[in-house]
This record gives sequence, C-alpha cells and structure tokens, in this order.
Amino acid sequence: MMMNENKNYHVQSVDDVLKSLDSKIMGLTPDEAKRRLEEYGPNVLPEGDKKTVLGIFLQQFKNVMIWVLIGASIISLILGEVTDAIIIFIVVLLNSIMGTIQEARAEAALESLKSLAAPRSTVVRSGKVMNIDSADLVVGDMVLLEAGMSVGADIRVTDSATLSAVESALTGESEAVIKITEAIDDEHAVVGDKKNMAFMGTSISYGRGAGVVVGTGMNTEMGKIADKLAHTEEEVTPLQKQIAQISKIISFGVIGIAVIIFIIGLITGREIFDMFFIAVSLAVAAIPEGLATVVTIVLAMGMNRMAKQGAIIRKLPAVETLGSTNIICSDKTGTLTMNRMTVEYVYANLTKEHDMSSHSPELIEVVNCMAHCNDSNLDEDDNPIGDPTETAMMDFALHCGLYTEEDLRSRRRHDEIPFESDRKLMSVLVGDGPYTMYTKGAPDILIERCTKILLNNKIVPLDEKTKNKILDTNTEMADNALRVLAFAKKIQDDKHIKDRETAEHGLIFLGLCAEMDPPRPEAKDAVAKCLKAGIRPIMITGDHKITASAIAKKLGILDESKKAIEGREIELLTDDELDKLVEDVCVYARVSPEHKVRIVDSWQRKGMIVAMTGDGVNDAPAIKSADIGVGMGITGTDVSKAASDMVLTDDNFATIVAAVEEGRKIFTNIKKAVKFLLSSNMGEVIALFIATMLGWQLFRPVHILWINLVTDTFPALALGVEPSEGDVMSQKPRNSKAPFFNKQMWFEILTHGVVEGGIALGVYLYALNAFDGITATTMAFVTLGLTQLFHALGSRFDVKSFMSGPFTNKSMILAFVVSALLQILVVVIEPIRTAFSLAMLDGWQWLVAVGSSVLMLVYMEIEKVVKRLKSK
Repeated sequence: MMMNENKNYHVQSVDDVLKSLDSKIMGLTPDEAKRRLEEYGPNVLPEGDKKTVLGIFLQQFKNVMIWVLIGASIISLILGEVTDAIIIFIVVLLNSIMGTIQEARAEAALESLKSLAAPRSTVVRSGKVMNIDSADLVVGDMVLLEAGMSVGADIRVTDSATLSAVESALTGESEAVIKITEAIDDEHAVVGDKKNMAFMGTSISYGRGAGVVVGTGMNTEMGKIADKLAHTEEEVTPLQKQIAQISKIISFGVIGIAVIIFIIGLITGREIFDMFFIAVSLAVAAIPEGLATVVTIVLAMGMNRMAKQGAIIRKLPAVETLGSTNIICSDKTGTLTMNRMTVEYVYANLTKEHDMSSHSPELIEVVNCMAHCNDSNLDEDDNPIGDPTETAMMDFALHCGLYTEEDLRSRRRHDEIPFESDRKLMSVLVGDGPYTMYTKGAPDILIERCTKILLNNKIVPLDEKTKNKILDTNTEMADNALRVLAFAKKIQDDKHIKDRETAEHGLIFLGLCAEMDPPRPEAKDAVAKCLKAGIRPIMITGDHKITASAIAKKLGILDESKKAIEGREIELLTDDELDKLVEDVCVYARVSPEHKVRIVDSWQRKGMIVAMTGDGVNDAPAIKSADIGVGMGITGTDVSKAASDMVLTDDNFATIVAAVEEGRKIFTNIKKAVKFLLSSNMGEVIALFIATMLGWQLFRPVHILWINLVTDTFPALALGVEPSEGDVMSQKPRNSKAPFFNKQMWFEILTHGVVEGGIALGVYLYALNAFDGITATTMAFVTLGLTQLFHALGSRFDVKSFMSGPFTNKSMILAFVVSALLQILVVVIEPIRTAFSLAMLDGWQWLVAVGSSVLMLVYMEIEKVVKRLKSK
C-alpha cells in the first residue's frame, strides 16, 4: 500500500477508506504511527528557504561597505602594501564571521519560539486519546475534531455531530461548510463540494466529529499550493525599515564626500595612494554597516526574554508596537480572573461563616450537602473535575477539613432527583437510616420549599421574618457578583424517594454559599501598573454586567468616573456615537465578537494603539483588527492563536503588561544602541575630515576597521540588554507616529561625535608636537577606541548618572573589559603592532591616551546633570 497517495477518498465509504489505509476506528498503534512517520516524513509544508549558516555568512557580503573594503584590499595588494591588504581582508572576514554568529543565534532563537506556538491535533491511538504536534500526524491516524481546532491534515470525516468547517483558506468562501460522513458519487468534485472531507489549514467553526487522515504534508490540498505559501517575504518591522533607510542615505552621502575629498587631495598635489586610503578610511568610519544587524539582534533577544515571561511573539513587528500600546482590551474569565470558581463564604445559622475551621453543626451540615449533592469527582491527582460550581464545593469540603479525598471517593447514593433547569433543584438520598435527602438549588426557589431551619443546633420553624432575612442576604450576595446556592435537607425512613413531585417540599433550610471566579492575585497590581503607565485597561466579557462590574471594581479598572455597558447598547449606537461614548466606558458586558471589532475600530479611529485578547473562533476578527492581537495559550483555539501577534502561555493579564514593559525597554535600548553607533561613527568622521583638511596622517583604514569591529559592536549589543532606566511604566506610551530620529537625538549624535573626535584630535596634536608621527597615530588610535568604550558606559542611562548603577549590566562590563584588552593588545603585542603600523607607548603616553578617553564619560555626566536640572 502506498501511503500519502492522492486518491479520491471522498467517493469511498468510511469502511473502504479505513480498509485501504490499514486503519480502524480505534486508531493506529503508537508503534505503527512511529513507523509511518519515519517512512513518509513529518506532516509539514515547505516554509520557503530557511536561512543556513552559509546563507547568513554570504548575506554579510550584500553590503556596499564590505565591497569597498575588499576593493581597498585588492588595490593595496597591487600597490605592494601586502600587510595592509591582509589586515583589511582579515578584519572583513572577522566582521562577517561575527555577524554570522550573531544572526545565526537570533535565527535559532526565533525558530525555537515558532516551535512553541506549533499547531496540535487530538488523535486516537490504540483506543487512547492523546494530543500531539500536527507535524506528527500520519496517514491512517484517527483525529478528533471540535469547534476552534485547526485541521492538521486532509481528513476523511467518519463521524459528524453538526461538524462545520470554514474553508476560506482554500475556497475563498467565508461561509462554514457542514460536514457529512456519506460517500459522494462524483470523482471530479471540487474542494468545496467534498463535504465529507476536512482539509489541512481550514478550521472547525462548530460542532464536533472525527475522521481518518488521508493526506499529509505535500499530499494535501494545501500542499498543492505550497509553492505560493512557501516564498514569503522576510518579516521587517517599521523601525528596521527606518534604520535601513537612514543607513543607506548616510552610506551614499559619505561615499560622495569621500570621493570629493579624494579629488580635492589630487588637485592639491597629495599622493594618490594616500588620498585613496584617506577616502576609504572616511567611508569606513562613517558608514554604519552594523546598525541594521544590531537592531535585528536586539529585537530577537527581546523576543526571547518575553518568551521566558510567558509571552510568545509570533510576529516581529509586535515587539516594536507593544511599547506604544495605549489600550488593552482584556477578556475577564481566565485572564483577569482565575477561571476557577471558589467558595468565598458560607451563610449558616443566619451568619456569614468566614472562619472555616469553626466546624459548627450548621456549617457541617451545609458542607455535607455540598459534598453529597454534587456530581463532580476527583481525578487520579485528587483534583476535582466536573461543573465549576460543583468542583468549588468539593474544594471547599476538602479545605475546611471536614472531608478527605477518600471520603469523597466513597460517597454513595441510594436515590436521586437530578437537576433540571425548570426546577433549578437537585436532590440526593444518602445515609444508613434514617436517611437524609440533601437538596441544593436556586435560593429563591429552594427557600420557598422550606418550612423549618437548622438554627443553634436545633430544628425550628422557619417564619416569614427569618425567610425575608435569608432572601435579603441572597440579594446582597448576588448584587456583589457572587453566585449563590441554597442548601436544605429532609429526614426519611424509606431508602428510596417515592413521590418525586412532593419530595422537595417541607425542607429544613441549612444555609447559603457564595461563589465567585476570583481575580488573579497579580491582576490588580498589573492594572495599577497600566494606569500608572498611561495605558487604559478595558474589560470585555460575555458575562453579566453586575458580575463584570464587581470584578472590575476590585481590580481598579472601574471607578466612579467610568461606566459599564452591555453589548445590546452598542447595537443601538452608530460609529460616531460609539466614538463619543468609548472614552467613558471601561467595562463591556454580554458582548458578541462583532462588538469587540467595533470597540477596537473605535479606539483606532482616535489614533490609539490597541491590544485585544481572545480565545474563541469568533474572536479571530477582533484579534486580527487590533494592533496587537493576543491569543490564549491554554484556553485559546488554534484559530484565535493563528490570528494573533502574541500568545500568552499562561493566559494571564499580568503577562500582557509585562510584555508591554519589555517592549518599552527594547525600544529604549535600541535607541541607545543606535545613538551610540551613529555618534561613534560621527566622531571618527570628524576626526578624519579635520585631519585630512590639515594634512595630518591620522589613521589608516585598518585602524578605523579595528575600532569599529572591537569597540562598536560588542558595547552596542550590551546596550541592547540594558536594564530599564528607572520605571519605564511610569511614562506615557510612546507616540507611534513620532519619528525615531528626533531633533534631540540628532543633536546628541552630533555633539557626542564632536567631543569624541575632538578628544582624539587633541591627543594627536599633543603627541605630534611632543613625539613623532607614528607615536601620535598610536596614541590617537588608543584614545579613540577607549573613548568609544567610555562613551558606551555613558550611553547606558539617558538622564541618570553612570555611577547610579555601574555594575547592573554584566554584559556591558564584559564588553568593556574584552574590547579594552583587545584595543590595548594591538599596541602591546609586537607582530600585530608592526602590522598595524603602530609604535610602543611608554607610561606617560599610556596615561595621556587612557586619561583623555575618560573625558568622554565626564562630558556625558555633565550633560546629564544639565538634563536633570532642566527637568526640575
């Protein structure tokens, strides 16, 4: 039998398909599935040309600057300057190798994050249900399908309970297709007419069902159009585009200036060889060849940090957008709350019992009713499973110490009257005689059926005054968004419930219990952090307004100045009316997915950057329309996760806030790194330009290349992992439309460059008068390299003094020490010193060079003092 062979399975009966695939309803055995996977390969489509290490290495040479340097190396060789040629070539090679290592690591990190968000499928193997990566599906696998799932392979449907799939990815039709199990008598049926098939890449929108895998990987309908899907453009963020554009403008501008200087030199009678190398040196100094690489690597490192915090970034531009987020629209259940009902307190003996260890007779009887009148059970790990309201009562029975796990497992009923929605009651008969019938249900209904009450350990008549007190307490609980249940009992001699019509009358009232899905402990702090950061948290939920408002007030989302509305109110509003109202609303209850889209659109019309969470199939449009779509890793459907920019592995609102904070840090650090690199290049250009105009032989291209390689790249990457300066969440969101390079940034790039270049020129001028030309070049070389390292230290903080946290960035300390040692070793080690045309320095010369370089840090500290005074 040929697996993955493209057959017309839609015309065959379910039995014939299973027979031809050597499969059965109980599924393949794990061993057979493993064998087929090894034989026919994983169920994946080609992702396009993945970057190989060789490819990344060759990519380094797609750079104007690299070819300028290679050209300089060849010309040096022709002119007999073999040493210069070799050094230039080695530096170019080292630079390319370093770029390759850094980019390969970033690529590997991004690939590992993709695997975390890989789609999964539910299969049956040897009769056991298991959840596997969709890539491990094989032909013959039995797959279970339900609403919200993505279909992981081409499947012949074997069972359908109103199973419906959206096949727009294949057919372009957005309307869901209802699936059938019968064979279709049309061999030439098109995809849209194969209603007994579910196809890879489509999604289940409704119902449930099962099917057998008939095609995987390239042997699927999606595989037929894989070539169109495979060749996608590399993801580039707006910031990366802006940086690349600036780099290109600077590069061509500097090459133009270098050519002009070369021509001026020739006209004024300078040596052609000297002028060529001066022009190359100037180009090397000014062109920011490492800028784009540093930005990409810093973004990738940021994505890794976010993943460790529980936020998997699926689309690179999201990292950048996060820092500008103004609005976070969050679901309530599971994101702001625990998604687990808990008993807040019990009302027994006409008092609220907060002390669960009191074990009063009244509390004991309420807990007995909770434990017995309960259809939930314990799993193998002793965790309650079943209806959330009932599992909360099981938890309560265990935690207050009245029941053990063994007690709950050994519960037995003689008879029962199951819960029915019209009665809103449930009763069970337990005990060894006389027998107790415990009843639970809606308070207003159950209380009306009670004639007595357990009070002060005695059964006494239930009068109207007491009944009204209980009903008032029930109303108070409900108004506080608590889910309330009432409990009662009845004693009888018979082991069976005889007259079910009258059995639940004449009951003894035991008490009430108040339940709620409590807010996550960390959610309140996360909301407070949002408000402090100028971010507006908004609750959007399908729950009732009273419940949603109560939770929102507890978390600090809703206060007296804001209001809560329901989805039906949105229905009555035009877009203009909603735009006017949206500023005043912090809670939206009983909303549909369509309302979510309108809320997002309304805020976006106001120029706000909106993050939106969602977990259901119908949430996908709202997630997609938001600037940051947030999928839920635990409760989210494959469809909602596929539409998202970011997936939360813990479904936690606090993780969104942490991701926003990380996004702000990343943007700030990129700005620091870019400013550092451009001002360092500016310093080199100013020094070389002035030296050339004055006729000084300041640096050769190898000197500038070395400085750029050693004292630029390492510190710039270290700035990319800089801890935040103060509390980034105490600042307002960054305006997403504001230019990256503002006037202040250009001013600082220029002034830092002037100071850096001035220090190097000052040392050169001093040494030229005090010593000789080669010593002057050596001292200026050491000074410029170390000045850039001290510049990196000063760049760590924009306003704060470097001394406020000199050792908080271990990467910077390492980069500084390693780069400084490499810079010094070039001068100290004899063969390298000669190759670089440098001289050995004595103690005084070292002191002047090193001491002068510290002036850069001194200048930056003075600049920060001025900034702090201005801000005050």
